[in-house]
Amino acid sequence: MSSTTTRRYDGSGRRQQAQTTRLKVIEAASALFVTRGWAGTSMRDVAREAGVSVETVYGSVGNKTALLRMAIDLAVVGDDDPVPLSERPAWQQIMAAPTPHARAEAIAGLLVGMHRRTAPLHRALQHAAVGEPELAEQLRRDFADIREQNRQGVLAVLGREPTDLEVDLVQAVTSNETYLLLTEQRGHTDDDYREFVATAITRLLGLEEQEER
Repeated sequence: MSSTTTRRYDGSGRRQQAQTTRLKVIEAASALFVTRGWAGTSMRDVAREAGVSVETVYGSVGNKTALLRMAIDLAVVGDDDPVPLSERPAWQQIMAAPTPHARAEAIAGLLVGMHRRTAPLHRALQHAAVGEPELAEQLRRDFADIREQNRQGVLAVLGREPTDLEVDLVQAVTSNETYLLLTEQRGHTDDDYREFVATAITRLLGLEEQEER
């Protein structure tokens, strides 16, 4: 008499390995886009940096365009957890700050960490968008998303819906481009940038006058 034992297949280990490989590929691509730019990064370079085959790069993430998109998405929040920025501790800290100026300082702290990761990648995206229609559309969407984030930030600081001009002014001083200008071209530190942002937001939105009332 024989018996047959049926084993249930558990693919969790394989899925975890695939996710680990995917993150390794994205991190490798991010490092290369930052140091070499869009034009100077090839799929073979990414594979070599990640320690995998070119076929694995394509299979785990996709083509070079997809790599840059994924790299930027990962850089915005710093991890691959599917939790929006508005639900993360850094944003909750902004909302919990007791005064408008304290909220401006909390926003400045959030932006330092974010721009350190995103600004060089966003520069690569701007260069790539010139010859890649898909990335040109991605750049357009990114600017729209950044504007909405700035609107929400000003709303959190003021406690009211901001004007278009208020959002434009804050976006100008808190952009990826301004971060690179101050840190790369002018040689300021991240602490300098944090103070610059907090001071600029405070002055642009008249927060000192509000708190004196």
